[in-house]
Amino acid sequence: MSWSRLPLGQRPHGRWVLAARFVVADLPEGRRLIENGEVVIEDDRIVWVGQSFQGETAARYDMGEALIGPGFVDLDALSDLDTTILAMDNQPGWKKGRVWPVDYAARAYEMLTPDELAFQKRYAFAQLLLNGITSALPIASLFYRAWGETVSEFEASAQAAEDLGLRVWLGPAYRTGGVILNEAGTMQPFLDEPRGLAGLADAADFVERIHGTAGGLISGLFAPDRVETCTETLLRKTFARAEALDIPVRLHMAQGEMELETVRRLHGMTAPEWLDGLGLLSPRLIAPHATVATDDDLDRYAARGVTVVHCPLVSARHGSALRSFSRLKAMGIRIGMGTDTAPPDMVLNLSVGMMINRVVSGSGTAGSAADFYDAATIAGADALCRPDLGRIAIGAKADIAVFDMADSRIAPRIDPVQTLLYGATGRVTRATIVDGRLAMRDGEVAGINLKAARAQAQAQFDRLVSLYPERTYLHPPVAAIFPPSYPHPEQP
Repeated sequence: MSWSRLPLGQRPHGRWVLAARFVVADLPEGRRLIENGEVVIEDDRIVWVGQSFQGETAARYDMGEALIGPGFVDLDALSDLDTTILAMDNQPGWKKGRVWPVDYAARAYEMLTPDELAFQKRYAFAQLLLNGITSALPIASLFYRAWGETVSEFEASAQAAEDLGLRVWLGPAYRTGGVILNEAGTMQPFLDEPRGLAGLADAADFVERIHGTAGGLISGLFAPDRVETCTETLLRKTFARAEALDIPVRLHMAQGEMELETVRRLHGMTAPEWLDGLGLLSPRLIAPHATVATDDDLDRYAARGVTVVHCPLVSARHGSALRSFSRLKAMGIRIGMGTDTAPPDMVLNLSVGMMINRVVSGSGTAGSAADFYDAATIAGADALCRPDLGRIAIGAKADIAVFDMADSRIAPRIDPVQTLLYGATGRVTRATIVDGRLAMRDGEVAGINLKAARAQAQAQFDRLVSLYPERTYLHPPVAAIFPPSYPHPEQP
């Protein structure tokens, strides 16, 4: 059977070979680049990697001038229709619906229906697969929610991940508070701890039920919302449940000035210092973004084994940066990668990360393409305690991304990893394989009609934007919240 006729969403029968001009392989002596390489797959595992396999196989698919590598591990994977991009040219955020005014906070409601919430997860998961992402820890905004995420939408998320064939770590986000604007437009924290603890209880029940389901594609995650929305009790109980279930915790921390000011106001210190004092910094913690982390905060991360999730594209869009990837790496801090924005293009994300790292470091040699590629594969898998992910190795899961190295827009080709990160984007992703199953090929994803979904996504997003005045301070019209890049012509 030819590659083009292999059914989407299925595993080839028996032992089969995937071949290409280049293969990134993880051998006993370390990561190596094999020319004219082959990867042999059986069921959900890689059983051989090298050149010219001599054993018996049921099928062989030659991808030609392509790079075969491990699928990306996205530790902060966009899982909704990204509203943050509305803020990039429209600031300050508190005037643009990104901080609730007190009159809306008193009546906050779900701006999306259950069906719309389920759809946006399915659509977002497809976008991840289009970009060679095989393992994902989803993240979504709570600004358009009544409070936190719900178990019912995450049950739909689990079904979407199974249908599309994406490996995910799932857990609904919960919180005990947030920041609101009073009548004078001043930010102030507010708390509702019982509501947050109820959210944790629901999340813990969900995590226990779904962990290890869908043939192992779905794992549990504790995902309390941003650190400034969490009380000590919520965090202590979260980490206790995570320890009992051996589940990772992801907590956004050291990511912005609003958080910095709020946590200092509430606790008199930075968030990493606060958590360290509570004894909660550990290798279990996965912490985006560290862009406002102090030197002492970074020392704490290094000493406690915390994984930092680097999201350079969304950070750069906000005018911030990790200071720096190379510095944290030299400190011994594990750095994984996250997209956290639209498009969830990990290749573009890595490219921006390399450039920002060199600017911040003041060195044209700081951080190589291989360093960033490893962060998006090996480091992400290690943060999840999954040595069978993020690698093309014997015994590893067959989670694979194939990139076109003959694309006319990226000539001349040099080293394939350098070519990918310096000269391409995720649009050169030709195929994504998860658990030995062909999930995406040439822009088509198993289990979703992307053309119809794109139209539905735009209509759903436009309706959500129309509701922004309700949750925006002083309730200006949409045209005032999000003016066009250029004024419209005056009407006669």
